[in-house]
Amino acid sequence: MSSLLSVTADLLVAILLVATIVSSLRLSRRISGLKADEAAMRATIAELLGATERAERAVGGLRAALADCDRDLAERMDMAHRQTQELTRATAAGEKVMGSLERVFDSTRRALNAQTSVRPVPVAEEPPAGSGLDAALAAAQALAERSARRIESRAA
Repeated sequence: MSSLLSVTADLLVAILLVATIVSSLRLSRRISGLKADEAAMRATIAELLGATERAERAVGGLRAALADCDRDLAERMDMAHRQTQELTRATAAGEKVMGSLERVFDSTRRALNAQTSVRPVPVAEEPPAGSGLDAALAAAQALAERSARRIESRAA
């Protein structure tokens, strides 16, 4: 009996030893897989760090470009504001000249009407081509010439 007990114990030890070897092989394969995954993770982390550095440099470049664009836009806005002010002043000056010309035309018409008992001098139907001031100047010259001819013809 003791030999039967001894063989059974040896057989049990052998089965446990085989189970331990199989378990060790599986564990070894898992550890190898984890080491391969660790290498892949390290490579991925290195790529992420490189991409992060490139992104930080790109963000710095974008900030510099944004600052340049902001300065350029501010300069253009200032220039547009100055040009708007200049146009406003020029428009006001043009309106003032037009008002003066209207007063001159009105006084000339009244003077002509007072000297002659003829109907008022008609104003040109269509203004000459060109800008508003050029048209007003041309109309004023034409009116002055017609008025001078009428005065000369009446005096003669």
